Amino acid sequence: MFRQVARVGIDTGGTFTDFVVFEKGHLRTHKLLSTPDAPERSIMEGLKALGLLEKDSPPLRICHGSTIATNALLEGKGARTAFITNEGFEDLLVLGRQARESLYNLTPPPAQRVFPDTECFGVAVRCEANGRLLQPLTRKAIEDLVHRLKRYRPQAVAVNLLFSYLRPNEEKELLSYLDDDLFVTLSSDLLPRHGEYERGLATWLNAWLGPLVQGYLNRLQRLLPEVECSVMQSSGLTTKAKDAARRAVHLLLSGPAGGVASASYIAAKHAEPRLLTFDMGGTSTDVSLVMGTASLTDQSKIGPYLVAIPMIDIQTIGAGGGSIATVDEAGMLIVGPDSAGARPGPACYALGGAQATVTDAHLHLGYLLPEHFLGGRMKLDPTLAEQALEVLGQPLGMTSTQVAEGILQIVNERMVQALRMITLERGHDPAAFTLCCFGGAGGLHLCALADSLGITRALVPEHSGVLSAFGMIAAPAGRELIQDIQRPLEECSNTHVHAQFQRLEAQGRQDFANASVEDFQIERWVGLRYYGQLYAIQVPWSDLRQAEQDFVAQHLDRYGFRLDKAIELVFLRLSIREVAEQLEYSMDMADAAAMKTDTFSATGFGQTQVFERCRIPVGETLKGPAILVEDIATTLVPPSWRLTKRADGLLELVNSEAGPAT
Repeated sequence: MFRQVARVGIDTGGTFTDFVVFEKGHLRTHKLLSTPDAPERSIMEGLKALGLLEKDSPPLRICHGSTIATNALLEGKGARTAFITNEGFEDLLVLGRQARESLYNLTPPPAQRVFPDTECFGVAVRCEANGRLLQPLTRKAIEDLVHRLKRYRPQAVAVNLLFSYLRPNEEKELLSYLDDDLFVTLSSDLLPRHGEYERGLATWLNAWLGPLVQGYLNRLQRLLPEVECSVMQSSGLTTKAKDAARRAVHLLLSGPAGGVASASYIAAKHAEPRLLTFDMGGTSTDVSLVMGTASLTDQSKIGPYLVAIPMIDIQTIGAGGGSIATVDEAGMLIVGPDSAGARPGPACYALGGAQATVTDAHLHLGYLLPEHFLGGRMKLDPTLAEQALEVLGQPLGMTSTQVAEGILQIVNERMVQALRMITLERGHDPAAFTLCCFGGAGGLHLCALADSLGITRALVPEHSGVLSAFGMIAAPAGRELIQDIQRPLEECSNTHVHAQFQRLEAQGRQDFANASVEDFQIERWVGLRYYGQLYAIQVPWSDLRQAEQDFVAQHLDRYGFRLDKAIELVFLRLSIREVAEQLEYSMDMADAAAMKTDTFSATGFGQTQVFERCRIPVGETLKGPAILVEDIATTLVPPSWRLTKRADGLLELVNSEAGPAT
């Protein structure tokens, strides 16, 4: 008899590991503390708790969002790597672009560009800017390079030759002489684009992180030998684990991309054209714009490194439930970016943590209820939270309640700044968006952030506390491919561009050998710019004339002017993805008789009604102040807000003083 597959989305964060299981038309969720030293351990614990490792359990299909690449990058814990480039360009990574962080600082400190466990090797070969070979790669040059590599004994090798995106032959020839047990990344395979520094940095990152990511994914697959495993990429598309291991740099925003993938799913399913999203977990907050679909960028900066790989445009700040509050040298209260993590965690976890965090502040002020945390599976200790806040308040001359209120004001302002950055600095009015929260701590800050941004309407999705994990099963499998062109638009032809797109499409289909043409959705984009500009604007591709018109209109809309200059076709981008199966699942319905009400004393609100979210009937409207509890999240509704539970499961919140959003 046919056995239905259980689809499992897993998001391993710095504090919690989240699970969403889709099986037989139903969704189940689970959340437990992460095990950062061995992330696969919390995954196995969660699968066991969900009963998915029993003999009679259904076959599993897992999609995993991992922070292992991001953590390794931020902690500087990569593999021993050899960086191979052209002779005379060995300082390529260190020189970078020489961009100053502070434009008007006349005495800037020396730039800290750290490339740990890496040595650069030059090889005598050279290609001209038009792709013509200037200095051939000789057998002697190869033998000399191999000899030096053997003395260095690297674990990984990054090969980045000048203009390799035009002529990859020499990189591929070098590959044939390298040992098979080395993790090798060729720039012509990973990122065939102009810009030797950006391409080289991405190639180095992939090689430096690759052995660690590959080892982790191999360990996970060995623990689950019969399970089909895939991984979320930074682009919001999933890929098989064995392929992800070779493209480690594509996983740097693996976890946050799951949340934005969920937001894109919500935007499409519920006809929400303009969402401003924030994902607040235990360690960080990720903010993004979703206007129909999530936007991609090739200018992401993670830690000190600029990563030119196409990624969802996400801004991340160190503000989460576990963010630690301290007093700086000037006697000022600051919050984050350091986090208490899963262990020892916030003081109220009673796991050894003694420093006050955002979670302790919420608990002390009555916004987080100790008996409802994780559905009652984890008890919080208000006394320990108060003690930590009192200790923090002593040098400030503040009471524990004043400190808790200050912590929330500071962390809210930091998130508001990130939300303004991703809207106002891109020419968007945040008040024109609907604010959508997810993550375990998101609902506690939703209305406060909306008030600061002038937003009058907000959404809390169903299962918001584990929405990134939901995105792992909602997102389609696919790839983003790029090809440089760099030619005047007037010298290009529709036939030539179409042929290049066909080549990229054939390359992308290699990852889906058994799928038919009808199984794919393909999007084609071109990057255009005026001559003399550094950055390109991406517009959808149909033909050259339409692309030019779209570029001029977008440039005028974004920058307020147009130039009487020639336009350059910089690159082509093709997105190929499988047509995702719709996740149709039933929701537990409640009626008015099932809605249970309790009261709790919340600072600033007085006696506040407490509701279990699952017991609120569809169509029911509640006026704040109110606290909504569920197994995986808590939502705080201030007095000026009201909420309605919609038939699609979303909680819609409206500022009742400002009136319904239009």
